[in-house]
Amino acid sequence: MAVLSRGPSNYNNPLAEPVDHGLGRSRGGLTSKLHALVDGHGLPLVLAVTPGQAGDSPVLPVLLEHLSVRRAGPGRPRSRPDAVLADKAYSSRGHRALLRAARIHTVIPEPSDQQQHRRNRGRRGGRPPVFDADLYKQRNVIERGFADLKHWRGIATRYDKKAVTWRGAAVLKTIIRWLRHLRDTP
Repeated sequence: MAVLSRGPSNYNNPLAEPVDHGLGRSRGGLTSKLHALVDGHGLPLVLAVTPGQAGDSPVLPVLLEHLSVRRAGPGRPRSRPDAVLADKAYSSRGHRALLRAARIHTVIPEPSDQQQHRRNRGRRGGRPPVFDADLYKQRNVIERGFADLKHWRGIATRYDKKAVTWRGAAVLKTIIRWLRHLRDTP
């Protein structure tokens, strides 16, 4: 599990944020983003923190790299999901190639500008990516998981100075959610 940041900062500059704070300027001021890989029930498996101005898309390979789910019986931990459901922000040739190479089913809609660019190239534009609209409907589980995570006011508003502490609160909430889920199973 990784805490991502924007690289080394200048500690002599009082306006520069240290690396471990995970803060960045966006339209709303100093913000942070919490990224997660979740299972089919919306329970987080991997969490990462980035500065608020950082894009969502570059974090996907890092999250996939840190995925490790222990098996119930013997064997190596599982590190490859069956499918990745993501919004249009994750639609790129690089991500599709990465997921294809790992034999992971990709369920990411193609944005209209990418569709138009592909059509403008004619035959050289290639075929449209396969998209399973029925499976994509399950993506609401991810959004509901984030909504539940942000019911903790400390996570929703980020009172903590350091990203490690803020991520720790998110991990604690995740553990509580997992325990509730496991308690309900027979």
